[in-house]
Amino acid sequence: MEYPAFKRALDGERLPAALVDLDALERNVDRLVALLGDKTLRVASKSVRHTGLMRRILARGGARLRGLMCFTAAEAAWLHTQGFDDLLVAYPTVQPQALDALARAAAQGATVWAVVDCPAHLAALDRAGREAGVVLRAVLELDVSYRPLGGRVHLGARRSPIRSAAGALALARAAESFSNVRIAGLMAYEGHLAGLPDDNPFSRAMNPARRTLKKLAWPRVTRLRAQVVEALQGAGVTLELVNGGGTGSVALTAREPCVTEVTAGSGFVCPHLFSYFVGLALEPAAFFALEVCRVSDPGFVTALGGGYVASGEPGWDRLPLPWSPPGMAYVSIEGAGEVQTPLQVPPGVQLDLGDPVIFRHAKAGELAERFNDYLLLRDGRVVAREPTYRGQGQAFL
Repeated sequence: MEYPAFKRALDGERLPAALVDLDALERNVDRLVALLGDKTLRVASKSVRHTGLMRRILARGGARLRGLMCFTAAEAAWLHTQGFDDLLVAYPTVQPQALDALARAAAQGATVWAVVDCPAHLAALDRAGREAGVVLRAVLELDVSYRPLGGRVHLGARRSPIRSAAGALALARAAESFSNVRIAGLMAYEGHLAGLPDDNPFSRAMNPARRTLKKLAWPRVTRLRAQVVEALQGAGVTLELVNGGGTGSVALTAREPCVTEVTAGSGFVCPHLFSYFVGLALEPAAFFALEVCRVSDPGFVTALGGGYVASGEPGWDRLPLPWSPPGMAYVSIEGAGEVQTPLQVPPGVQLDLGDPVIFRHAKAGELAERFNDYLLLRDGRVVAREPTYRGQGQAFL
């Protein structure tokens, strides 16, 4: 969308406002589905945090999409009350209240999965399953980080302590001592590849090193994932799912014979960090608009709000990207402000008080934590206003 179209769509709307272009969203769903081969895709709810959009994504993908990857057990239990099923909780917890809610959902007929990486996780699930009278599915998480030089260098997420077939088998054997939880799947997420932009304009000097890392690290990921699947199946463990991938690695992960499904979330709306991957052609679908509230000097305006900084390693690429009108830029000593954001206006652009300035968030789901609802656009016009998790009174992390 060009700036005049944004301005028309926002005419009469309260600012700040968040917008989702449904046409672009659907095209992104189609693009990701086209990369799947014979695999299915699981939607990462943390990258959406909006039940209306998740329903649209699942409907668009049809049989090629399978369930949700949730970020907390409480979220999964709540999503079951909203009509969703096949809910994989990707981040472990031992909190009794959250696991009890998850187990109750399973007792009510929901298909739920919970990621584990140690016996304590299994014990917590077993207790919840016993209380609810169900056997819960556990998904073993394998760490596939890259550790060259004998492990002295660690490149990847620090999550699971399971890093080998032997470690996976040990946890599978530990699960045999419990009666209300069983190992039913494997998750092996290559976050150091799927979430690493390798064409980042904010740190161009590092891009060649990032591409080299991906080339070096990928063979180990595929080899280790296959070894662990073979070892578990050889030990009699039935793996109902083998999950891997993220938006930045869908095409590669989907080629692996041992993988049954890949996960994606950010790619549906393409926040600006996901415009910096070589070979990944997605289009922006989520935006937010701030009001021009001051004109301090010629060539400068100040917008109301804007400090919606993304999580992760600090840097300019974690700030929202001024998107429209094109050429807008932050004032370097202020950046995106807590309650106001000064911006430099390019020559030839005229912005008046009350006009909107359009931004893209660096990440996908975190935008939803800032707004109660999203304006949904079709053909450049607002066709619906629907609540985010926040608008439905939900805050899980």
